[in-house]
Amino acid sequence: MSEPGPGVSADGRTARRDRNRDAVLDAVLDLFADGSLTPLPAEVAERSGVSLRSVYRYFDDMDALVRAAIARNLARMGPLFDLEDAGTGSLPGRVERIVAARLRLYDALAPMARAAVARAPHNPIIAERLEETRLLLRRQVEEMFAPELGSLDRGAAGEVVAAVDVLLELDAVDHLRRHRGMGEEEAGRVLVRAVEAQLRAAAPA
Repeated sequence: MSEPGPGVSADGRTARRDRNRDAVLDAVLDLFADGSLTPLPAEVAERSGVSLRSVYRYFDDMDALVRAAIARNLARMGPLFDLEDAGTGSLPGRVERIVAARLRLYDALAPMARAAVARAPHNPIIAERLEETRLLLRRQVEEMFAPELGSLDRGAAGEVVAAVDVLLELDAVDHLRRHRGMGEEEAGRVLVRAVEAQLRAAAPA
């Protein structure tokens, strides 16, 4: 891709650079979705239509590019992390709501999450971002089931949170959807049954 000529305004160059940078980030996300968790710069350049030289100019290395792509996708999908009225309503209703929210999140973030997990051991910034996301989702469990957890001692409550958190991890959803071949509805039924069973079993007699 040729560089802007001398007659192009500074604003025009900035807008073009921003468009190209976004195209590069979107290409990385597309490659994640295609199953390529460690795409090569040449693949990114080809998918985005941006020159390889420009890819290297916008980002210092592939880790920086992946970090930026993950941040872009998280910002775009931010509303999917919201869980309104946590802790209110019947237990079955709350279980269904949080399971439905995790299935929506999975549909939007699964390819990016797989790429983050693949790169986290070698990139402390990605690892930190991944842990922040996991902590946010764990706190959702604590808030959604605060009425049940509040009746338990601290140790028992922590064990229940850990069990429910594991059941609702995106990795667990990925296992049901990809490896067990379940559709969204079937996976949802399995998760609802398992989460509700954990909470009811822990309730004081």
